[in-house]
Amino acid sequence: MTGGAGFIGANLCRVLVGDGVDVVVLDDLSTGLDANLRGVDVDLRIASVLDSAAVADACEGVSAVVHLAAVPSVPRSLHDPRRSHDVNVTGTVAVLDAARGVGAHVVLASSSSVYGNGPELPKSEDLRCSPASPYAVSKLAAESYALAYQRCYGLPCTAFRFFNVFGPLQPPGHAYAAVVPAFVSAALTGAPLVLHGDGDQTRDFTFVDSVSGVLTRSLAGRVSHDAPVNLAFGTRTSLNTLIDVLSGLLGRRLEVDRRPPRPGDVRHSQAAVGVLTSLFPDLTPVPLEEGLRRTIAWMEENVLAATPGGTPA
Repeated sequence: MTGGAGFIGANLCRVLVGDGVDVVVLDDLSTGLDANLRGVDVDLRIASVLDSAAVADACEGVSAVVHLAAVPSVPRSLHDPRRSHDVNVTGTVAVLDAARGVGAHVVLASSSSVYGNGPELPKSEDLRCSPASPYAVSKLAAESYALAYQRCYGLPCTAFRFFNVFGPLQPPGHAYAAVVPAFVSAALTGAPLVLHGDGDQTRDFTFVDSVSGVLTRSLAGRVSHDAPVNLAFGTRTSLNTLIDVLSGLLGRRLEVDRRPPRPGDVRHSQAAVGVLTSLFPDLTPVPLEEGLRRTIAWMEENVLAATPGGTPA
């Protein structure tokens, strides 16, 4: 698994190891943390996906590769588009080459950002993509490479387009933090929630356990598909509503610091779920409120407790 020390990867590692699967993790720890894998019995190799020899060595003898390694976030890609391209595109080719060499099944993380700002909702996989940031371009290229390797070389793969995944292990304390950990961290410490735009922008929030469940089923069944697959469940929640839900869970009104919209941000996002449910019938996602409750509990125990002065408000 590439990127296995990141928040999604580390959650997935826990599920796979719990199911008795031997897991090799390749991660350069540029955004992931080895602490995320503490107590999880994996073989951690600290290296970049740009190191082709390290990637090939990590793939030796494996039956499947989960490719999660990436330079994430739209704002980060605007700051350094070349690095986003190198890791997310060139690194993906290195992973695909290594997987092809051992005949491994590939599960790859793409992103809903590839759809861009088109008005159509929900976003179905057959919509024309119009990426609005270097990050989105890089993820579209990565999934396109994976599907091309499937068509040209018979490499079995599934490219999942993730939508606003959140949950335990997702870091809040940096400039490129995703909205849920940023909001939860601010709310717990009594700081204002920084909101870019009017708050009416919507997202299809997906709890990480729901994502791990789909990825585990894909690996167990060696599911492959000849087109990208949305990995979300068709919900649509505005950021203003997200703030209201957090206020309800915490039992108090939350202060909001309203700022201008950020370049590259998508206005609305909601997944069409027909392809996902055809491949994986009877999925039961974790509801937003329950996912937020678990995220709050994890952050109170693991982030605030380790931060000087990090006392809940």
